[in-house]
Amino acid sequence: MSLGRTRSVALAGLSGHLVDIEADIASGLPALVLIGLPDASLGESKDRVRSAIANSGQSMPPTRVTINLSPASLPKQGSGFDLAIALAILAGAGEAPAESVARCVHLGELALDGRLRPIAGVLPAVVAARDAGIARIMVPAGNRAEAELVPGIEVVAVASLAHALRAHGADIAVPDVDVLSPAPEPQTAPATRDLSDIVGQPDVVEALITAAAGGHHMFLLGPPGAGKTMVAERLVDVLPDLTPDESLEVTSIASLARVANTSRLMTRPPFVAPHHTATAVAIVGGGSGMIRPGAVSRASRGVLFLDEAPEFAVTVLDALRQPLESGDIEIHRAHLSARFPARVQLVLAANPCPCGKSGVADSTCVCTPDRRRRYLSRLSGPILDRIDIHVAVSRVARAQLFDTSVTRTTTAEARVRVAAARAVAAERWGLARPEFAQLRVGRFRLPPTTVRSLDAALDRGALSMRGYDRVLRIAWTLADCDGATVPTADHLGRALYLRQGVPA
Repeated sequence: MSLGRTRSVALAGLSGHLVDIEADIASGLPALVLIGLPDASLGESKDRVRSAIANSGQSMPPTRVTINLSPASLPKQGSGFDLAIALAILAGAGEAPAESVARCVHLGELALDGRLRPIAGVLPAVVAARDAGIARIMVPAGNRAEAELVPGIEVVAVASLAHALRAHGADIAVPDVDVLSPAPEPQTAPATRDLSDIVGQPDVVEALITAAAGGHHMFLLGPPGAGKTMVAERLVDVLPDLTPDESLEVTSIASLARVANTSRLMTRPPFVAPHHTATAVAIVGGGSGMIRPGAVSRASRGVLFLDEAPEFAVTVLDALRQPLESGDIEIHRAHLSARFPARVQLVLAANPCPCGKSGVADSTCVCTPDRRRRYLSRLSGPILDRIDIHVAVSRVARAQLFDTSVTRTTTAEARVRVAAARAVAAERWGLARPEFAQLRVGRFRLPPTTVRSLDAALDRGALSMRGYDRVLRIAWTLADCDGATVPTADHLGRALYLRQGVPA
């Protein structure tokens, strides 16, 4: 009996777990048995491995081969274990240096001709291997750039199983093969948008800057063509660049979802705008087989924009309640759970009624009051209560459109203000957002004369307790934007207006 060993990585969300792979070559009829909770795609690796070994000039042991994936209680998903399984078999058969194979972690899907296909999730897998103390990892050549984004670990990129054997010291001939690369990223024209494109909406621009400075959610209500989408797109432009840790997190999510070129770290906050026909799984994540991040996770550290929000299914919108509060989302399956970050700025946009003409001058709305009420009631009270800033966006008149005497705020100017406000807030609160209770007790509690209007709104039922706390947070953001050390009654009044600018 011979035994070959190596390791790979199983992903559950962004968390990775080392998996020991053992290949037991024993006497018996030829068979390849895979145990250790493999899913369907991993179960099919038996045929891929058998063909890849044969087409790489090696011999599959003509006996019973049992592959054990340990820990056995951890579900394993995907085709990224192919390379590790093949090398464990060859090490057990004496056709690969067993010691070198055992010391290395292997990732990669095998093609039938022995070449290695790039896989999703290489970046978080390499991070997990490094954090577990692994010094060397072998990945497909198509994933080289992505794997090398992680410092502190030796990355060996190979194009085929034969190249992998040679890298481990096997004395074999290695034919030249074409490297299988990921699908090229679609070419898009560079963005030329600027915050100064928004005309005749100074209050909306100030609300946008406040939202960016404090990480506040926004609800934009206005007729078609008023500029709601323009505002949402420019919000992400005024956000500061991602920190190194945030860049690694955002790029790891993109690697899992295969939505962007992950050969370099993403340094700008993401912007995700799903269509209103998106399902709950598309928004929060999940799916059959490997659990994939949804739109709320792909937009983490950036902006999630839901245009025509009342057209989304109510269950989809209400599924966002928990991640908006906690900043992450955990998806449970029968034998597996996965946690993804969801620290997102949510922007909802809606028309005032189904026809969009309510409140528009020289236009006749054909919607009955009951129809308008039913339309906006699709945005449930609990979800709107979690939105900090409610802004009414009106159509721009021709005089405003061509008025050159008004100075407009540019994206560069807004980004400077946002960065300065965030720096002040970080010095006061630390890197994390303040807990709501911090704003009502201790040294951050504001004088009764300052919060009189806010207390009155709470007493008459115009605000919930959550709304009360969120108005306090907006007031602190406004004070930071104005360079004030403590919010004043004026800041509280402005914050209350931003909270109640659109009737619920």
